[in-house]
Amino acid sequence: MRPTRLLRPIQISQLTWTCLPISVKGLSLTARHSCSCGALVHFSATVPLRAQNESKRKSPTAQGQRGHRLQKVETHAEVDPASDHRTIGTAQSLFTTHTSSPGAPFFQPDGTHIFNKLTAFLRAQYPAFGFCEVLTPTMYKQSLWEQSGHWANYKDDMFMVTGSSSHKPEAAPVEFSDGWMQPKKKFIDVREPEEFGLKPMNCPGHCLLFQSQRRSYRDLPIRYADFSPLHRNEISGALSGLTRVRRFHQDDGHIFCRPSQVKNEISKSLDFVRLVYQTLGLEDYALVLSTRPERDYIGTLDEWNRAEDQLKEALTASGKLWRTNVGDGAFYGPKIDVIVRDSDGKSHQTATIQLDFQLPKRFMLGYEAPAPDLEAKGETKLDPISRQKMGSVTPVMIHRAVLGSLERFMAILLEHHKGQLPFWLSPRQVIILTVTDHVPVKQHAKKLKDTLSNTAGDSMPKQIHHPTYIVDVDDSGDSISQKIVRARKKKYNLVCVVGARNFVGEQMEGNSATLDVNVTAQPNQRKTWDAIEKIKPGSQAPVQKDRGVGANFRNMGPSVRLRTDQCKQLIRTLSEEYL
Repeated sequence: MRPTRLLRPIQISQLTWTCLPISVKGLSLTARHSCSCGALVHFSATVPLRAQNESKRKSPTAQGQRGHRLQKVETHAEVDPASDHRTIGTAQSLFTTHTSSPGAPFFQPDGTHIFNKLTAFLRAQYPAFGFCEVLTPTMYKQSLWEQSGHWANYKDDMFMVTGSSSHKPEAAPVEFSDGWMQPKKKFIDVREPEEFGLKPMNCPGHCLLFQSQRRSYRDLPIRYADFSPLHRNEISGALSGLTRVRRFHQDDGHIFCRPSQVKNEISKSLDFVRLVYQTLGLEDYALVLSTRPERDYIGTLDEWNRAEDQLKEALTASGKLWRTNVGDGAFYGPKIDVIVRDSDGKSHQTATIQLDFQLPKRFMLGYEAPAPDLEAKGETKLDPISRQKMGSVTPVMIHRAVLGSLERFMAILLEHHKGQLPFWLSPRQVIILTVTDHVPVKQHAKKLKDTLSNTAGDSMPKQIHHPTYIVDVDDSGDSISQKIVRARKKKYNLVCVVGARNFVGEQMEGNSATLDVNVTAQPNQRKTWDAIEKIKPGSQAPVQKDRGVGANFRNMGPSVRLRTDQCKQLIRTLSEEYL
């Protein structure tokens, strides 16, 4: 049975989607549902790179494992090995793997920079959307997983750890030198094995946080965000780069709200998704609403219908095209999946927003509210008599992930941008190339590095939010042509060329030194040149815009001459405006 995952709008209206047939030679894309959150965390290539070049190789069949749905998905796009994130990661020294820890990537400094930029970007948005970041334990006792339901349904996909209970003190007689026998407490090393499980998701831990305090309806909604590492016991043959791993991080979020707040929280979550994906240049995405399965679901029909109506209203208000996947919801609640399409036309399920009727009941979560029976139905208009009756109401839990697995999302971004990331995300932002290797030029380049990277000055300690930028210098004895080729190969966003004439010759502007800045490696050429035009009006802003990296512009040179302060302003603008 072939799933219908990749969507194409045929009319500008809701519910007007048609299934796009998908096919790829030599590429198997597998989708896997997680447990409690139900997020489609993995959707990735699982074939060696050498197999992608075999023209007559048949697509491997995705196989189910331990009762989970593993589905074969195909796409129209041919796979270019050069744009595979594994090839990019090796070429740019972003991450590596080792047999001593299969499925757990080792991030190099440049790869860690990308990871930290993504998490910092999300953290910067959390206050505006009301999220508070929390930290939760990595492992829990077996009893917790039994309470959440994971022990019965997900145990085989979890990493188990056997611990031991505390030492038990026992009284034992001790003979002293004077012959007296005195009882003395002594620790007898009695160890009892105890089962723990490394967490594959954060939902149970967030339920414990909610449960830790007495809650009122005035406190809701409560929104938790968590970047804690997660572990899932994937089979070794399915591991692949950053897309199929055993240890990963997820931008996990859980919202505990009143039934009457569901629609508003879903709308805010969709706004969050829109903001993030527009910033990251992934605006081509579709929304899919999965509704109540025909059987084996929990909750009443009234709860499901009310929840689905609220989700439909939020989807319609979002202005994005969406479709309904009837009967494909999780057994514990309906959900919204985000299907994004990259520059190669490949589709990926990334973000997810899901309602959960089960977990709050399993953990007996509650909040105090007037007229609890009406509160549970989402009714807020109460008469004075009804308000006098207080009682406990079970909150609605919303699972929310905007990027999903951060490792996997990094892979999507690397392939989408062909390894040439935007300036604000790039681990190679600026490089200064010296025309000669004369000492005065090399010294000037060093001063420029300190100025442009914003690390100059003796003020210590630095402020927490003090912005710094990555600026490298190539002052080797190679020719300038060789240096430029090397800088382009390493994917630097801004390539600055400086010689003696830039700070002591005719290329100076008044008393100010200059740099010749090449920006053709920037992904968004139009916005980059618009920023340059604001900084230096009348500069060589291209006429043909939005042509991508390395575009040829009519009668326009690839570089622009800027003063040092103008170049510093350009760097700050590209970073602050996420360009």
